[in-house]
Amino acid sequence: MREPWDDKPNEECGVFGIYAPEQEVARLTYYALYALQHRGQESAGIAVSDGSTIQVHKGMGLVSEVFSERVLLELNSKGKMAIGHVRYSTTGSSLLANAQPLVVHYQKGMMALAHNGNLTNAAELRDELVKDGAVFQTTVDTEVIVLLIARYYRSSLEDALVKTMLDLQGAYSLVIAADNKIMGVRDPYGVRPLCIGQLEGRYCLASESCALDTIGAEFVRDVLPGEIITIDEDGLHSRQGLPSQKTAVCAFEYIYLARPDSTIDELNVTESRRRMGVELARECPIEADIVIPVPDSGMTAALGYAEESGIPFAQGLLKNRYVGRTFIQPTQEMREVAVRLKLNANAQVIRGKRVIMIDDSIVRGTTSSRIVEMLRKVGAKEVHLLISSPPVLYTCYYGIDTAEREKLIATNMDLEEIRQYVGADSLYYLSDEGVRRALGNLSVCMACFDGNYPAGMPTGAKAKLETCKGKC
Repeated sequence: MREPWDDKPNEECGVFGIYAPEQEVARLTYYALYALQHRGQESAGIAVSDGSTIQVHKGMGLVSEVFSERVLLELNSKGKMAIGHVRYSTTGSSLLANAQPLVVHYQKGMMALAHNGNLTNAAELRDELVKDGAVFQTTVDTEVIVLLIARYYRSSLEDALVKTMLDLQGAYSLVIAADNKIMGVRDPYGVRPLCIGQLEGRYCLASESCALDTIGAEFVRDVLPGEIITIDEDGLHSRQGLPSQKTAVCAFEYIYLARPDSTIDELNVTESRRRMGVELARECPIEADIVIPVPDSGMTAALGYAEESGIPFAQGLLKNRYVGRTFIQPTQEMREVAVRLKLNANAQVIRGKRVIMIDDSIVRGTTSSRIVEMLRKVGAKEVHLLISSPPVLYTCYYGIDTAEREKLIATNMDLEEIRQYVGADSLYYLSDEGVRRALGNLSVCMACFDGNYPAGMPTGAKAKLETCKGKC
């Protein structure tokens, strides 16, 4: 359920895996998931293996709500390797059965798997498996992956993964515990991130490098698109499962999703956001008195804009960090109060000023309009809303909840109509080219902005997109 102030693409999932017999693997995984909490706040889980049996604990809520000291002590006594997952559902409803890691018994023993991303052909694969007699316990596409691996397992888990990858379409970064080893897989386009770390001679895998920093691991490198990583008693092994396609890491990882202190595919997230602010200042110079961010998502881009423009940076909006996820029910009459609970304007900073307000994106526009109104109420002379990304025009099929296309404000209104809706004196979006310049021309997926889906689309969605492009 979205909060009243929630007008952002919601995070997808975060994964972590570690092989370290000498360490408290469950506790290290717990700390890593804490670092990845921004990627999913719906459920959390850890699976620990001694090489043959697997014990799992998972639940609905934040990492701190799901795991207690007692649970961690019990898990730590069970194994030498672990995988973990934090989830925000983009497929499958919000049920405990859909929480990950998924743990199954199959002909070779036990396997645990955690998945970040979204398959575009999950429905077809599920139908095929059901016709072959498969029984599903969840509604998530991750279970499709698990059953395919089990079906293809003959000689080795690596071979089964290669065959499974041939069937999968869409975005996926996987961590797997089975056969006395941890494995990591990244889709051939590298849409979702996955990196390798080293801790006291042992290896781990994480969605973002910030998780490695948290547990004191050294960043080694990113997992390559299409690569299969195996971590066992003998160390780290690599195999190219499928040929790497043109890299298409999700642009929104840099714009909004990833933690600012992470580095993805050799590009630091904070630096990329600062550059977006710089590009925004070059594309849209405005005479104003102060530059303020919408916290926290617009912070670094606002600093970049202020740096490039020479206009002073100020914290004109303050965020209440103690508002819970469901502190207040999002009834229509309470939405304005809910936004004020989350954000408050600093009247002393804003009053009588021409304000440039920087945010990273607009999805529906509801929150932006309320913030602009808030600034005017405390005496802003002008409010110019600048967005450090292009308009979100298309639905994401790769694991980000961007809402249905008909609910996206930029699909239904032109620039002037959006400006009037949010109540700003002016409105500007960073161009596609500006984003690419900020990212150093890194090859990225920008399907949310341009409708070009490098890793494919679900059946039926392509025809609908072609009908809509240029017409709606």
